[in-house]
Amino acid sequence: MTTSPHKRALVAARSPVQGLPRRQLPFIPVFAQSVAAIAPSGAAAVIPVLVIGTAGGGGALAAFVCAAVVILLVSACLRPMAQRMASVGGIYSYTARGLGPTAAVPTGWSAIVGYATVGMAGLLAVGTYLSHIAVTTGLARGTPTGAIVAVTVVAAVVATLVMIRGIRISARITLLVECVSIGLVGALLILLLVTTTRTGAPVAAAMSWEGNAQSMALSVIVAVSAFVGFESSTTLSGEARQPFLSVPRVIRWTPVAAAALYLIALPVQAIALANAPDSVRESATPLVALLVSEGSTGLSAILDLGIAASFFACTLASVNALVRVLFCMGREGVAPSALGRTHPRFQTPAPAIAAAMVAVTAVPIAALLAGVSPDQGLRIFLTLSACGYIGSYLAGCLSAPILLRRIGESTPAVWVLGTVTTVILLFLVVNAVVFAIADGIVLIAVYAVIMAAAVLYTLALRRLAPHRLASVGIYDETQRADLLPTAAFR
Repeated sequence: MTTSPHKRALVAARSPVQGLPRRQLPFIPVFAQSVAAIAPSGAAAVIPVLVIGTAGGGGALAAFVCAAVVILLVSACLRPMAQRMASVGGIYSYTARGLGPTAAVPTGWSAIVGYATVGMAGLLAVGTYLSHIAVTTGLARGTPTGAIVAVTVVAAVVATLVMIRGIRISARITLLVECVSIGLVGALLILLLVTTTRTGAPVAAAMSWEGNAQSMALSVIVAVSAFVGFESSTTLSGEARQPFLSVPRVIRWTPVAAAALYLIALPVQAIALANAPDSVRESATPLVALLVSEGSTGLSAILDLGIAASFFACTLASVNALVRVLFCMGREGVAPSALGRTHPRFQTPAPAIAAAMVAVTAVPIAALLAGVSPDQGLRIFLTLSACGYIGSYLAGCLSAPILLRRIGESTPAVWVLGTVTTVILLFLVVNAVVFAIADGIVLIAVYAVIMAAAVLYTLALRRLAPHRLASVGIYDETQRADLLPTAAFR
């Protein structure tokens, strides 16, 4: 029987997460993990347009500012825990140490929904945008489902091999791909701004306001989805070289960097689309459609390539975080024990990677074969991912002051921060639910069913296997080898 995580010695003889490479990742790969999970260049080319369509340029700008503030508040809640725990499970493990195992397991399920569905969206986007290049360049008249499925499978196989090979290689590839993607999308946005201003596009369109308070609240929720994943570097805490320094820095500055990119990209897109035809504005990929309508098929293909690259990096980063949550659950006994094993040579959670990638690949392919369009699939998976992320953020913000109180480091500021952030997130969640019910959207119900199953599973564990539930909350503890020789024998 595993010892309860709340009754461990200060120095462990063996790490509960042994098998993963300890204290090896420098700052840059840790930073690359969070940046790629956000997919800033892909998000900058897709999400601002969605908000502009409902709130106008000025409303969208305000929505993104509000979303950035919300995410920075969440980041401020998570940082104190990241400074004290080298957690492989991220927010899942933080919640276990703060609110307890009973709250942690549903939180872990919520995080799994977030990471898995954004990985599905990423693979689907790679297949869709790469296949779309053949259309924009005139090589094909339409994008057949078979082509999207084939590209998706190839991308999934490549991603799986990269992740099994090692987190260092995975992080380097995600960083390289995301940097190239940001460069491509950024250059095209600048070119688009120069072109549209020369043709007399109204700059005032960037400050127009549309909709009401309800639509503005919804716009903030959509804008928040552009930032989710910033905390994924917490799942690398056990592998980071200086986890209590590098991980808090990453979750502090990643949202700031993403916000800067979005607040530059958004006005450019608002101006460029101000006089665009309705067919372009209503397209699932308005920027690509705009370039095609202007005869810039080569540039539109480059934009497709940049967006696809960003979403491939997003898939790598999101599944890397997902498999570490599964690995943690496998070690604790609340998931199949095979998920808690590592590759003997590469020291990666290979069984969890294989299991996760089968699901992450099969679900979007099944959706395509069932007749769901790629655009609908992207909306479905991104919406579910936002639900999963926000659910885990709620638990994390609630856990922070309680965890700090348990270790005697609580302050009034921490309680105020946790309370304010939780209230804001609850407001956004309630508003999203009300809007979804009014519009007959069933995705919220899908998430609710998943969370209900998580609660029932947790209650079953509590009754039938309490020792397994009590083991929830493992993290990479300090070992004797980590101490100075003079201190180890005092």
